[in-house]
Amino acid sequence: MSRQSHKVCTNCDSIGRGDAADGTDQRFLPFLTIALLLSYMAVAMPLAVIPPFITSWPGYGNALAGIAVGCAFVSTILTRTVAGSFADRCGGRTAMRLGLCLYAVASAICLVSGFGFFPRPLGFGLLIVGRLLLGVGESYTLVGMHGWGIGLTGATGAGKVLTWTGAAMYGAFAFGGPIGLEIYHFAGFIPLMAASVTLPCLGLAIVQSVPSAPVLSGERDSFWPVLGVIRPYGTIVALQGVGFAVLGAFLSVYFLHEHWHFGSLGLTCFGLAFVAGRIFCGHMPDRLGGLNVAMISLIVECIGQACIALAPAPALALVGAVLTGAGCSLIYPSMGVEVVKRVSGTMRATALGGFAAFQDLSYAVSGPAAGVISDCLGYKAIFLTGMICAFLGLVLVIRLRRNEPQGRSDQTPCST
Repeated sequence: MSRQSHKVCTNCDSIGRGDAADGTDQRFLPFLTIALLLSYMAVAMPLAVIPPFITSWPGYGNALAGIAVGCAFVSTILTRTVAGSFADRCGGRTAMRLGLCLYAVASAICLVSGFGFFPRPLGFGLLIVGRLLLGVGESYTLVGMHGWGIGLTGATGAGKVLTWTGAAMYGAFAFGGPIGLEIYHFAGFIPLMAASVTLPCLGLAIVQSVPSAPVLSGERDSFWPVLGVIRPYGTIVALQGVGFAVLGAFLSVYFLHEHWHFGSLGLTCFGLAFVAGRIFCGHMPDRLGGLNVAMISLIVECIGQACIALAPAPALALVGAVLTGAGCSLIYPSMGVEVVKRVSGTMRATALGGFAAFQDLSYAVSGPAAGVISDCLGYKAIFLTGMICAFLGLVLVIRLRRNEPQGRSDQTPCST
């Protein structure tokens, strides 16, 4: 369909009608990806530093350090759909720029908490406020990029946008933790947080020249009908996320327990396979259909988790880490493509925000649950749990494929 005319909203992005207003311009996607990478560095760099920073205070132990780390993820989960609704109404460009600003303000509040002239309870309270605001910034930045990127590339490029988004996020977490620890050990907490203030500001400068995408006008449903549409696809992502979470949290400990070397190499293998899948196979969900790609990916993840759980030696466990990374890599963008197909353009960012919350919730629950399982049944049991969850996701994908009308995967997204 041809691009229709649109009017300009002084407070928001451009206004258009229906999915016909989607663009096909992918030139600006690298700029959005770099900005997202920089903003997630501001999340990842302090993540490994906050526990030693808090526990260095007299009377402040691991429990309070855990609260300081985890509260950001809680606020992210609670604000995903709010950010998505905002992006649908005011545009992805507005949402992402707001998120980048919130990142900078949140990091500045955390920076202020590190000054020694504050009483410890006040400093801790400021840190919590900063961390909570950081989670809100993450919601608006990520959902904003989804809406902005898909608006520029068109709905047929949704898989590529989601793939590049994931590559930026997990690339930041892969490199941000070690860099943050080095800055903290070399210069201290305040310089680290100063860098965390600067990075999203650089991202904001990078996206200034990227044009806005049309905001699609039309009737906007409440979130609850949309939740019914995205629930099966979000459930698949949540089940996949169990294997991702338990490997990231417990692989190194598992290697130590088995008296194996190269535990850190396992995490590297996993991360490289994950990023390589996003880079070299990111076009597959758009080309082959999300359900087809997810079915293959979940089979690979099942095999990878089984290799780790049943490995008699570290070599097979490392192979399992590679397979798990490769299997997990494309499931989120694959299911995201299916979500985009099934919601109207006017509710797209809201739907993707709620969809992302399934993954956040999976990560939040999997770590504590795996800890309980490992205490009761041992470390092998948690990877068997990851395998079982991936298998359940595979069963759900197969059911959805069977219920898929002939040719539905090739259709364009529905519009209002």
